[in-house]
Amino acid sequence: HPSQAKSKSGSPASGTGSQVNPNSLLLPDSTKPTFKIPEPELRKPVTVIAYGDMRFTNPKEKIATDPKIRMELVRRVAKERPDVLLLNGDVPYHGGVKNDYLVYKDETRIWRVEHLRVFPVLGNHEFYGCAPAQCLENWWNTFPKLKDRRWYSVQVGTSIYVIALDSDDSLESGSRQIKWLTGQLDSLSPSIKFVMINLHHPPVADPNPPSVKDKVPRPNEIALRNYLRVAAQAQNAKFVVTASHIHNYERFYQDSVMYLVTGGGGAVPYPVIRTPGDLYKDPKLPNYNYVEFVLQGNVLRGTMYRLSSKGTWQAKDTFDLKF
Repeated sequence: HPSQAKSKSGSPASGTGSQVNPNSLLLPDSTKPTFKIPEPELRKPVTVIAYGDMRFTNPKEKIATDPKIRMELVRRVAKERPDVLLLNGDVPYHGGVKNDYLVYKDETRIWRVEHLRVFPVLGNHEFYGCAPAQCLENWWNTFPKLKDRRWYSVQVGTSIYVIALDSDDSLESGSRQIKWLTGQLDSLSPSIKFVMINLHHPPVADPNPPSVKDKVPRPNEIALRNYLRVAAQAQNAKFVVTASHIHNYERFYQDSVMYLVTGGGGAVPYPVIRTPGDLYKDPKLPNYNYVEFVLQGNVLRGTMYRLSSKGTWQAKDTFDLKF
């Protein structure tokens, strides 16, 4: 299974980054956003879309990922024209195959035509088939504005703050990433109403059936969940966490934080065992999906859109976060 894959260096793909090349990471001022989008440049209402697990690769590969679904999602997102698009990891199928990134660029050409602002995070597939340093080089060549950064932040106007984390690196207490995150949260502008944290591996998730040999959440993301249990309570802003890795959709509200799994980007569907805490109950597969957030005053409304068997998009889950 992907979470058990190893890089050429022989160490597990997840968690290797800080050990292999500690000098490859640019540590910006943790008290400021890495990127800022001025309010006048945003549409009204402000819209953010999040989803992951696309696995862009040679279209001849139709088992691990469905190229038709990938392209349908690309077209749908382009039609929605969000102010910000968050890609929650596993963008390529194999991060060590440069052609996978070329496929990504080719299949998402319409996003550049529409001038979409795309902000991705690293997943485990970004570290497939190459040593970590080379994997990161391929990533940064594809997303040059992120050069030398494995985590970063985006202030979207005056009300939304996006924090992009790297779940392939440590999220444990005292880690560089958590120290940076603490600096970000401690320095939030009073105008920020909603903090959107996106990463690949989910901090909260349903268990998988035995047929899916993956265990989530992992200790790394549980550490983040424990951190947010305290950090979110100390902030006036409301928190929502979007992750992927599980090729399905799940929603939880825990410790004043909304946790989402939106991994319906085209990768082979995964069944889950839905627990009472999962606020989404529909067991149907496949569950190809994305989540759209729309800011209306003091309310951030989230809607999960699911692709039906007839090829139409249907709103299957809706929720509100109120500031």
